[in-house]
Amino acid sequence: MSPSLLEQLIESLRILPGVGQKTAQRMAYQLLEREREGGKRLAEVLALALEHIGHCKHCRDFTETEVCAICASSSRDQHLLCAVESPADRLAIEQATGYRGLYFILQGRLSPLDGIGPRELGLDALSERLAQGEITELIIATNPTVEGEATAHYLAQLARQQNVHPSRLTHGVPLGGELEYVDRGTLSHAFGTRSEMPL
Repeated sequence: MSPSLLEQLIESLRILPGVGQKTAQRMAYQLLEREREGGKRLAEVLALALEHIGHCKHCRDFTETEVCAICASSSRDQHLLCAVESPADRLAIEQATGYRGLYFILQGRLSPLDGIGPRELGLDALSERLAQGEITELIIATNPTVEGEATAHYLAQLARQQNVHPSRLTHGVPLGGELEYVDRGTLSHAFGTRSEMPL
């Protein structure tokens, strides 16, 4: 017997990150019991988004147009390029910093075991962009994971080959944190990458 519509709805909701069986059931019941109009609107917007949102031809971020608003902006610093793993990372940098340069969204990180290599991350396009000579610094903002660090080293080599200065976001003790509560890996990395105090 084929699954009921309710079972199909619950199973479909489970594709979202962090949503297990129980959470998917609660979502499905919420939509059916209290939010039918909201659910219809969600279905419409989801269908439109999946049909019309693609990737920017310059930075690979999500956009409804060929070139995203950041890449199209003349007020951004055309000499700075920040490489991040995901659109969510780009958004975090935009919201938390005063960075006014451009971005390159990798849409992942190097992970040979998962079949993710330089081609899947669009590094051929990044290399072409760096070769144009306009970018002077590549800010590498990959996550401090094993794969993120491997990706950062690869990006740094790529930048140097194109005579572009690579820089890496520092990782360490969080602002307002106390050393006794910082995990060992973070503290070890922060200690090993310490820098001279400015005058």
